[in-house]
Amino acid sequence: MGSTSPQIKPGCIYDCLVAAADATPHATVFAAPGRRPLTYEGLLRQTHAVRDTLNSMGLSRNSRVAIAVDNGPEMAVAFLAMASCVTCIPLNPNYRADEFEFYLSRLNVKALIVDAQTNSAAKAIAASLGLCMIELSTESGVEAGLFKLDGGNHVAQVRGGFAERDDVALLLHTSGTTSLPKIVPLTHANICAQAANNQVFLNLTGNDLCLNVMPLFHSTGLIGVILSSVMSGGGVVCTRGFYAPQFFDWFAEFQPTWFTAVPSMHQAILARAAKDKESTRHNRLRFIRSSSATLPRHILRELEEVFKTSVIESYGLTECGMIACNPVTSGERKIGSVGVPTNVDLGVMDESGAFLSSPDKGEIAVRGECVIGGYEGGEEVNEESFIKGWFRTGDLGFLDSDGYLFVTGRRKEIINRGGEKISPLEVDHIFMDHAAVEQAVTFPVPNEILGEEVAIAVVLRPQFAVTADELREFVSQKLADFKVPRQILIVSEIPKGAFGKIQRHRLAKQLDVQPLDQLPRKIEVPYAPPRTPEESMLVDIWGRVLGQKVVGIHDDFFRLGGDSVLATQVISQVRNVMQIELSPTSLFATPTVAELAQSFTARKKAAAIPPIRSVPRD
Repeated sequence: MGSTSPQIKPGCIYDCLVAAADATPHATVFAAPGRRPLTYEGLLRQTHAVRDTLNSMGLSRNSRVAIAVDNGPEMAVAFLAMASCVTCIPLNPNYRADEFEFYLSRLNVKALIVDAQTNSAAKAIAASLGLCMIELSTESGVEAGLFKLDGGNHVAQVRGGFAERDDVALLLHTSGTTSLPKIVPLTHANICAQAANNQVFLNLTGNDLCLNVMPLFHSTGLIGVILSSVMSGGGVVCTRGFYAPQFFDWFAEFQPTWFTAVPSMHQAILARAAKDKESTRHNRLRFIRSSSATLPRHILRELEEVFKTSVIESYGLTECGMIACNPVTSGERKIGSVGVPTNVDLGVMDESGAFLSSPDKGEIAVRGECVIGGYEGGEEVNEESFIKGWFRTGDLGFLDSDGYLFVTGRRKEIINRGGEKISPLEVDHIFMDHAAVEQAVTFPVPNEILGEEVAIAVVLRPQFAVTADELREFVSQKLADFKVPRQILIVSEIPKGAFGKIQRHRLAKQLDVQPLDQLPRKIEVPYAPPRTPEESMLVDIWGRVLGQKVVGIHDDFFRLGGDSVLATQVISQVRNVMQIELSPTSLFATPTVAELAQSFTARKKAAAIPPIRSVPRD
């Protein structure tokens, strides 16, 4: 288990806003392209105005208010102001009607805030559910982030005041990779601790300016950027969202000291970097942060070469924020690791909940002020994820001897191929090492004999061309044979679920991938029938073990779906049927029926040579 760092004593969001306004009232908190910047003093005034308006509509502490507004300074200010006095529920403004209905009806929402100028589907859904509708509008020429709230219900004003540390500030959802998303209630204590972890481990100060391109309906943008910057007294450039063609214009105009993005954004930035060499050559960046998924090593190296700064990988979840991070200023940065624990207790458990020693692999578990007390929905939904005060993340990994965390996959996503356990994330990483691969997602395909077989969907980088066979040859040099995907699909994009998340266990259906044993025989080499009794017996054995109706003598055992487990079955049947002993490595050395039968013949010839007898020296 990793060592415990000193615990932070968090307060509430309003306390953070007051402290920042007292310390540096005229410092910029939010900037935006084409807008006058907003100061901390202005942010505090706006927060008071939002509280008064919401209270006048009968909304106060722990009232659930959803907001579906586009990225920008208004959304950043709305999050801070709303979370200070009600429970804020940020929703993706681009959801479809059925998605809005799912969230708004599920969360017991009292009111919805939308942009006055939008024709969002949320308006009709909110009306059908009888929700209080509030419209957000801005005036030209005002500071970035200032707005008015109109509409709502005219009721007697409540004296709600500002929320306290144990009130729920933010209600989010898990991404729902394998089932319906869980409801995540984050208290003020939780998110202030999360923001403090970011501030301390990214060494954020009042001199920092973040260029934000992350969506402000996810925890990374809301807490990892907005609240973390406020807590440090720094500033944030609030763009309308990630747009690669404009990224370098914003970068050159504002000269940020850091930005954070997910791997797909980093790749899009690099694709345009060659056209914007001037703005990348002269910059103030202290670091670049990568989150959400593992960053391919060649992308990390290219980013560092282009921007002349360090790329920091970190690890966190909606339920607990950033809980591991590579050092920014001091200490060793380990490529491939997500870093050391950040003011949390961090350990690796086996299935029973017992902690494992370094470097044994198991499920990553965490506890601390930043971790939620439980999902909303009752005891049943929490049984699997919480044990003895620890949150089981569902991610697999290990801690090395220096206390650095390495993430190896998801517990529910492990592929069981004939008894061999395969981490899809490991296979993803090997494919992503290929220069032509932009995205790779490994997934299981049902198989009658093996249980599951391995497949992968690959998106190529623009202007690159590579075949499935070339990719298979590349990864075969780095992966054990049973881990090499039997089906490699080159696609234009990876399908996502209804809530915008890639769901590995649904990809086979979404991409219409059929098990190999149910497909017509793929002609990789011309079919050749057995020529000898030995070859006939071997063909029959292979067909039974592999579940293949047709086996040619030049077909590769492993290309047909064989692995080390099935190889032992072949060895056993060869012993029983043919009375021939094979070594465990025989099928790796001679993977076709013809080669294996030929090895039998060579063995017989060797056995026929008369033994060497000793004779006198004279």
